[in-house]
Amino acid sequence: MRELVALGTASQVPTRHRNHNGYLLRWDDEVILFDPGEGTQRQLLMAGLPVTPLRRICITHFHGDHSLGLPGVLQRISLDRVPHPVHVHYPAGGSEFYDRLRHATSYWDNADIVPGPVGAGFAVETSAGRLTALPLRHSIETYGYRLAEPDSRRMVPTLLAERGISGPAVGELLRAGRLGDVALEEVSVVRPGQSFAFVMDTGLCDNVFALADGVDLLVIESTFLAEDAALAAQVGHLTAGQAAAVARECGVRKLVLTHFSQRYPEPDRFLEEARKEFDGPIVIAEDLLRVPVPPRRQPPEPG
Repeated sequence: MRELVALGTASQVPTRHRNHNGYLLRWDDEVILFDPGEGTQRQLLMAGLPVTPLRRICITHFHGDHSLGLPGVLQRISLDRVPHPVHVHYPAGGSEFYDRLRHATSYWDNADIVPGPVGAGFAVETSAGRLTALPLRHSIETYGYRLAEPDSRRMVPTLLAERGISGPAVGELLRAGRLGDVALEEVSVVRPGQSFAFVMDTGLCDNVFALADGVDLLVIESTFLAEDAALAAQVGHLTAGQAAAVARECGVRKLVLTHFSQRYPEPDRFLEEARKEFDGPIVIAEDLLRVPVPPRRQPPEPG
């Protein structure tokens, strides 16, 4: 299963209908929690999601609405005796804040929590693909994340039959790349990998576009509407129109807008503004909403 679960969608302060930030990405066996704000542990419960499958936690920056839920989540991981290591990625310059949150209170620490500071050139291989991060433009050190699955190959049965390849020989060809005088490329097509980007708390900058480039699913902040564009630029945030323009220019397949300021009581206004810039699927995130990753792009048939 590949889906995003929005656990909280408010910016700065929670509201009656929106919790602080929190986003869980389920990508087959790789389960990643992004920006656990205050109340994330309860939101996981409300969504019917245990902490046990968590493999990674990614923090974009150390403002409270993106990180104050970390102590509770880590303590729950310990309480539930999660049997595998859980990696926590965060801006390296914020290590002081991570250390405070990691041991914010007294508890039996039974978990294997692996710190993974993020800096220049950050990249790690996961079971879902390569996870990278790039710096963004905000009032403190902030990073956006991108998860990219590598391309693979899909065998074409008609081409295999023409070459007389069947049974275990197919697996051998796939592993070795060649079987006798038959190359893998001659009987298969590229199976495009899928990708995901998570962009929070930033003004427009080159790395916003680099992170979003061609992704299947983009989760991006749209704190303000265009009427407050000057304020958005001043405090390092995006408007709904700017976020949607990024999606259009980058060829994003599905756009998820979130991190809404409490000054706007009508979420439909974000959709109206974004629709002027992007004609693809747009999701206005709500707490506990589940957003499936778009179906994989189908490779062209040979010939």
